[in-house]
Amino acid sequence: MLARVQTFSIDGLEPRPVVVEVDVRPGLPSFTIVGLGDLAVRESRERVRAALGNQGFELPQRRITVNLAPASLPKGGPGFDLAIAVGLLAASGQAPGVDLGTVAVVGELSLGGVVRPGRGALVVAEGARAAGLEAIVLPREQRDEAGLVPDVAVRAVGTLREAVEALGRPGRDDRRPAPERPPAAVGAGVPDLADVRGQLLARRGLEVAAAGGHSLLLVGPPGTGKTMLARRLPGLLPPMGTSEALEVTRIHSVCGLHDGAGLVAERPFRAPHHGTSAAGLVGGGSVARPGEITLGHRGVLFLDELPEFRRDALEALRQPLEDGRVVLVRQGRTRTFPSRTMLVAAANPCPCGHHGTGRCRCGPQDLERYRRKLSGPLLDRIDLHVSCPRPSAEEIAGDQAESTSAVLERVLAARDFRTARRAGSGPRRLEADLSSAAAARLERAYLGGALSARGRARVLRLARTIADLATSTTIGTEHLDEALYLRQDVARDDEAVAA
Repeated sequence: MLARVQTFSIDGLEPRPVVVEVDVRPGLPSFTIVGLGDLAVRESRERVRAALGNQGFELPQRRITVNLAPASLPKGGPGFDLAIAVGLLAASGQAPGVDLGTVAVVGELSLGGVVRPGRGALVVAEGARAAGLEAIVLPREQRDEAGLVPDVAVRAVGTLREAVEALGRPGRDDRRPAPERPPAAVGAGVPDLADVRGQLLARRGLEVAAAGGHSLLLVGPPGTGKTMLARRLPGLLPPMGTSEALEVTRIHSVCGLHDGAGLVAERPFRAPHHGTSAAGLVGGGSVARPGEITLGHRGVLFLDELPEFRRDALEALRQPLEDGRVVLVRQGRTRTFPSRTMLVAAANPCPCGHHGTGRCRCGPQDLERYRRKLSGPLLDRIDLHVSCPRPSAEEIAGDQAESTSAVLERVLAARDFRTARRAGSGPRRLEADLSSAAAARLERAYLGGALSARGRARVLRLARTIADLATSTTIGTEHLDEALYLRQDVARDDEAVAA
């Protein structure tokens, strides 16, 4: 007898329909799984065999063949266990009356028949809706995550026997009413910017970066607050909308970083170690998994000790930072991952970190070798280059600085002003917003060789953000000068030290 069960495989971030075909016929007892599955899929035989016995079912002493179609699609993970077990029960006549035509089944089985949660419940539910299925049977722990997808009934189960019962009850829906998302608390769960003493220029750079979504490089000696500043950036960003939260939840669910309790509420903050490989940063591997830049989508990617990262890993970031997406080709298949993240990087001015002081023992060759670790094209893609000098004793002992909530008010006001400005004027080039004096100032900077063509465009974007913070529709010379200073401050500081 033949039974067919609908399920899904996750390919990158996309659900791929898979039909589990189970054929039970007379012959020598055997249990074969075909269909281009990995080791975890092949090991399903032993999990299903034990789960059937421990749930009071029988494994037919016949020839059992399981095909995962389409056979050309590589499949991985233990998420096919429940579909295989249900198909085996239906094909052997132990689960009469179950509805397998309009329901997707997904879940891992323990040896005792308990259904365990896996990766990508939200993506699988979206695939079930796209395929026109009526319901999805999945582990109880992932009920709320799958319930985020409308028009698909959710049947949450804890054991194999409960799954069989759920398949025999058309119309059942265990979806719980989605709780209303409370108004996002400003800076909730994020360290306060008031903890950082001194660093007025870096704090301003952080504010401009948050208002315009710009990338930022902080350069300074060890212990000056670079990491503290970076970790406070998520608190300066506006709360995620529903569509952004769904994007982040989908990514974290596929990567196994989501606990299944509804939408991810906070913007992600990723801080990988400097030993991370290129595949770890942008994605890759044999199965093309998302990398850190995708895990930081709609949030912040912080690269501490930037020159210590591998050169090939840093160079791999160039295109994703420019395009906002990562395109990987593996085994003849193309996968696209989103990568709209804010890059924040930190670096020391020299190998020992004390360049420009009497404590520095780095020679010219050491400095040159250290700086050559960062290529010009990569640095050109970072909008703000800000120095973080050693704070004075007076700054450390001084009064508390501005809090995150105070800066966030200005950031939100600037973003609202930008939205209203665009709605009022329609699409237009940023050059049209320049005053005549500012336009002349920008051209002098470009013709003088201080900026590349890309750098010129990024300075213009920076100036536009600074003007938005000042609620000005026109980009004046004061806005442009600040943008030039924030982008070239590190280079200027180095020149001053050399002089």
